[in-house]
Amino acid sequence: MLKIDVITLFPEMIQGAVSHGVLGQALKGDLLSVQAHTPREFATDKHRTVDDRPFGGGDGMIMLSETLEKSIQKVQHKNSKVIYLSPQGSVLTDDKARELSQAEHLVLICGRYGGIDQRIINTYVDEEISIGDYVLSGGELGALVVIDALSRFIPGVLGHVDSADKDSFSEGLLEHPNFTRPREYLGQDVPEVLLSGNHKLIADWKEKVSALVTLKKRPDLFIIYLAEEREKYRALKKKKTAEPLKELFKFWQQLSPQDREVLGLEDLNEESFNG
Repeated sequence: MLKIDVITLFPEMIQGAVSHGVLGQALKGDLLSVQAHTPREFATDKHRTVDDRPFGGGDGMIMLSETLEKSIQKVQHKNSKVIYLSPQGSVLTDDKARELSQAEHLVLICGRYGGIDQRIINTYVDEEISIGDYVLSGGELGALVVIDALSRFIPGVLGHVDSADKDSFSEGLLEHPNFTRPREYLGQDVPEVLLSGNHKLIADWKEKVSALVTLKKRPDLFIIYLAEEREKYRALKKKKTAEPLKELFKFWQQLSPQDREVLGLEDLNEESFNG
């Protein structure tokens, strides 16, 4: 079982959030353990002070090193990986979430105010992680994003064993659109192929639709995907198969106007496939 200890000035933010939904079920099923700890328990003054002014001046306060260090030492052991949630860290990805899910113990440090003392980072932090190129008022939301993302790769957390492998980014593509009953809704029909019962045909269709969705919404990811597909194409020397982009263009051409609309692909055109 993966154990996660979160060091935060607001432990109720963490414990409250992880008690619901998929994470809540994972905790109840002993598939994951999440505990929050506050540096305030190590503060010795009557105000339970956990911050102070930065040397050299500047905006904001810095979390006190002594109380933060004691919090880390309370939960850290030899197999711990200590992560500081920071806008300066490497951006969280699906691959990183999968990697973290394999850990034995994670310690997530949530900064507040103007951050934490660099000497704590130098001495205790193994890795800094960011959830995006923007600044939040604290690391708690970042920690919750990390916990939620990695939990999906822990066996038994999701309802279906293959769910995590079929989500967006798992194969370098965004997920295809999904539909449920009724068959016709808001004047739009579910694509006929999804009602065929031909699982192989449906799987192939979904993969191609995922590629088209990625082309439209995340062309940066599509470029990487296309390069990988072209490499496979060259390696296998598929003489009877069209070049990957040409094959995808042909698939797009064969989609009916109605299917393009319901899939949100009506904005694609021939120029979209020039690359």
